[in-house]
Amino acid sequence: QVQLVESGGGSVQAGGSLRLSCAASGRILRINDMAWYRQAPGKQRELVATISRGGTTKYVDSVKGRFIISRDNAKNTAYLQMVSLKPEDTGVYYCYALHLASDYWGQGTQVTVSS
Repeated sequence: QVQLVESGGGSVQAGGSLRLSCAASGRILRINDMAWYRQAPGKQRELVATISRGGTTKYVDSVKGRFIISRDNAKNTAYLQMVSLKPEDTGVYYCYALHLASDYWGQGTQVTVSS
């Protein structure tokens, strides 16, 4: 089993920055893709950014140029640097990891951006 624990959420004003972390622990053999998703109140969970084990990244259009996903394979940790935050970025941010052929999710961390 693999456990994912997110941290770094909080409340900021529009234009502010936050850095989320996702630490994986447990019986880890090889984590392949990692990703960040978010879910705003009353909306479906959406994919924000993904990163392959080799570092290839993809972003949803709404965060391009503002968010950066990265990872440290030695630490089994992923990060999401968020700048120029907007109220529409508000939501619960979830970490995802593909370990071997299984999906794992963190418990989520709240990000609130006020105008």
